Formats: sequence, structure tokens, C-alpha cells
Amino acid sequence: MGKPSLPETDEPGGPHVPVLLEEVLAALAPMAGRRVVDGTFGAGGYSRAMLEAGAEVIGIDRDPSVAPHVDALKADFPDRFSFVAGRFSELDNLVENFGAVDAVVLDIGVSSMQLDQAERGFSFMREGPLDMRMSRDGTSAADLVNELDAEPLANLIYAYGEERKSRRIAQFIVAARQEAPIATTLELARIVEKAIGRKPGDAHPATRTFQALRIAVNGEFDQLVEGLFAAERLLTQGGRLAVVSFHSLEDRIVKRFFDPDKGGPTASRHLPQVEAAPRRWQPVAKAVKSGKAELARNPRARSAVLRSAVRTGEVARPVDFTGLGVPQVRGAA
Repeated sequence: MGKPSLPETDEPGGPHVPVLLEEVLAALAPMAGRRVVDGTFGAGGYSRAMLEAGAEVIGIDRDPSVAPHVDALKADFPDRFSFVAGRFSELDNLVENFGAVDAVVLDIGVSSMQLDQAERGFSFMREGPLDMRMSRDGTSAADLVNELDAEPLANLIYAYGEERKSRRIAQFIVAARQEAPIATTLELARIVEKAIGRKPGDAHPATRTFQALRIAVNGEFDQLVEGLFAAERLLTQGGRLAVVSFHSLEDRIVKRFFDPDKGGPTASRHLPQVEAAPRRWQPVAKAVKSGKAELARNPRARSAVLRSAVRTGEVARPVDFTGLGVPQVRGAA
């Protein structure tokens, strides 16, 4: 079972602290004089740190609520900070007019800023509309919860949330919505808790269900894969890519992207050996997790994993989901 992304607590969120900040800066070093793309700008924590270290930064985000943070950095670093509204899955196209890029950083999933905005509907600890749309358009979590039949809803919760009790949860959701549409976060959280119960000391029972709905609403796995390959197209030899993920499903995709052999079948010694494909990323650093000091000041960092690598001179691959371990919703078209 994988860990849920950016775990919440029963306490209100604190300041928006970028996770594994020093480790990310070290993975992308040196900073001074380099052009870096922050593909998941959020509240601008990584961007500010990289600017303070002397880099030129191009921020990307699809969430319009980041505007105040963008304005603050433009005021503080008018000559070295730029921002482009859009999805990081298209980052190579979004920054094509800025010239050569030396590094890319991606912080995957929902941000603490989004969790703390009750009106966004990401949090099961705060009352708000059941929304979860990062870009504020398209299908919402309420649409999925109120319109999907029990089986596809259960399959979605199982595939994207790794929730073993997904069928029971889906049954309770379908029964509840027959009385009235499910409209708010706390309403859904109560339904899930009623379905599977809650043991003292365990994570909130709605954690995995909310994760699954958020991933589905925002197409997060597709965005991640497309973004990784976009960074591969963008960066030339020596370019650096750092990716922070918050649960095992994302981390598996990143690991296998950097090292395709991790996702391939085990070779038999009785068969002819297949020549290894050229490596696009070398060296690939070992996974890094938060230390005790960071966990003490920022509990949300406990499931964060940083993976980073350096671009080789091999030609970029076409986008290919094969072998990356992207979860599939059973019965989906």
C-alpha cells in the first residue's frame, strides 16, 4: 500500500514551507547564473530560494490563485523572475522563447496552499465545496461522486487511492446521494468514515478517497508522465531535473522514468541478452527523504521523496507510458 499524498492533520495548516528545499537546491546546484524552470510554482517557495541563490527562474502553474505569489517575486526580482500560466506537462512549449534551460524542478500533487483554502475543496478537514480542480475548470470531484456508478467509482478509488475498502465506500456514497447530491468535503468525509470506521491514531479514513478523486479530477498521472518527458525534451546534456513526489504511485513513475530498467521484466539467463537502451539520465541520484529536523517543523513532509538526475546527450524519447507503472482504472475507456 502506498502512502497518501501530502498528508493532512487535524490541525490547521501552518506556513507554506517548501519540502526538501535544501536537498532540491543541492540536486540542481550550482544555481548562480543558471536558468531554472519551476514547473509547479505554487506559493513560490522553491522559486524564491533559487532566485536568492542567484538563478534566473521561470515559474509555471495552472492555478490562477498563485497570482499574489507571482506578483511578490516579480517585485523582488524583476530582472530574473518570469511566470507563464499553464500546465507543467507542456513546459517545453511554454518556455521555448526564453532560451536554453539548465534545470527543472517539479513538486508533484496538491500544495499546502491549496489544502489550506477550504473553498478549493481539497481538504477533508475543512468544510468547502467538493471541487478539487487545480485549474478551476472541467469535471469536479462532486461530478465524479454524484455521477459515477458504484463499480467505476470503486475502481477509481482503488486504483488512484490504493484503498482496499473502495467497494464499500462506493456503495455508501451511492446510497447517500440517493437522498441528496453530495456537495461538500465534510459531507463526503463523514460518509467515508461511516463506511469504514476510524481507529484512534490512524490516518483519517477519507485520506485515500480524497487522494483518488483529486488525482482523477486533475489527470495528475498523465500530467506527471507528460511533464517528465517534456523536461527530457527541454534539457540538453548536463541539464538537471529534480522531482519531489508525495506517495508511492508517483514515486514509482519517477523512478522508472529515470531508470527504465526498473520497470522492465527480469531478463532470463537462458535467453539472448538484449542490448540496453541508451541512457537519457545519468547519473541518477538515490532517493532522498526528509530528515528529523524537517519533519519536526513540517509534518507534511513525512511522505515526500526527492529523485534527481542529470541529462545525457542522447536524443529525447517519445512519450511512452509503458513500464512506468501508471495505475489504470479497471473498466475505464
